[in-house]
Amino acid sequence: MDKRERLEAVLESHDLDSVWFARPNSFAWLTGGNSVIDRESDTGVAAIGYDGTDVRLVTNNIEADRIAAEELPDLEASEVSIEQFPWHASSLGEAVAEHVGTDERAAADIEIPGLERIDPSAVRQPLTERDRERYRELGGQTASAVESVCRELQPEDTEHEVASALRIALSARDIEAPVVLVGGSERAQQYRHYTPTEAELGDYALVSVTAERAGLHASCTRTVAFDPPSWLEERHEAAARVETTALAATRAAAEDGGDAGDVFAAVQDAYDAVGYAGEWEHHHQGGAAGFAGREWIATPDHDAPVEAPMAYAWNPTVQGAKSEDTALVTDDEVEVLTATDRWPTTTIDAVDRDLELERHDILDLEA
Repeated sequence: MDKRERLEAVLESHDLDSVWFARPNSFAWLTGGNSVIDRESDTGVAAIGYDGTDVRLVTNNIEADRIAAEELPDLEASEVSIEQFPWHASSLGEAVAEHVGTDERAAADIEIPGLERIDPSAVRQPLTERDRERYRELGGQTASAVESVCRELQPEDTEHEVASALRIALSARDIEAPVVLVGGSERAQQYRHYTPTEAELGDYALVSVTAERAGLHASCTRTVAFDPPSWLEERHEAAARVETTALAATRAAAEDGGDAGDVFAAVQDAYDAVGYAGEWEHHHQGGAAGFAGREWIATPDHDAPVEAPMAYAWNPTVQGAKSEDTALVTDDEVEVLTATDRWPTTTIDAVDRDLELERHDILDLEA
């Protein structure tokens, strides 16, 4: 089912005349383009709508020509009706409301008076073939950027310095970085979200990013060791086994019509099996990825459907260690997207499940 067919299904199932997307990730899903000027805003500078026949773009007069020329790569210019309003006249939401017919029943992914609210996450799943190809490019380039920085790390580097280098490496590849975490040996053991500080890396470091381009998000974590504690390798392998188990359970759930809660139960069992029962309580375990860092985050008894083909980013942690990549799960394959052939790997088996994957290992850089 292509995107237009999905939108037609939304109109029919919700008894709507039109549906509108003003959040940047949903705009990117439908257009392949970028509607962001101010990253602090939850809403872009344009809204894209579909009424069963036409694709309609609403934006202000500052942005209309640029967006029409540069930010609609997935749409034919002839099929887009551009409706602009004076920049000083109203907000984007007000402009959309004004362009919706008085007898039109419409919904949007932001709060707009007179329009219903729709959650676009389900519409964005599963991934289309074109989005999967873009994801492969994003995943490979994200991993390449992160790993290039990690190979140059020194124990005396500060977390802030590493975070800055990561943002530069990603930006050079036209990739945004909504999440950059760098934890040196002291703080990586204290916190699961190691937001960068002036602390030096010390004996080892965890580096985690969520990267974004054209609305798609890719997450990965790498571990770099200089003089690591004796337990690091064992905890890293335990986290990797939980992650591999989560991916195996994801594939099974997609085949059997299972849900996020089914995968989460497998994650809990895997923690028990590797000797770290209850460790899942200290950090979320990840979930479906796509046009958000996580389209959903799995929790116990979570009933979100597991789709395929779809991207998933599971990120289990064992105190001081973490394993995370973004993988494409199809009916018959688990393909790690955030991978290169320039990082040490190790073969990891899922717990009590038929899946064996090459997972990133610890990069050993002697101090």
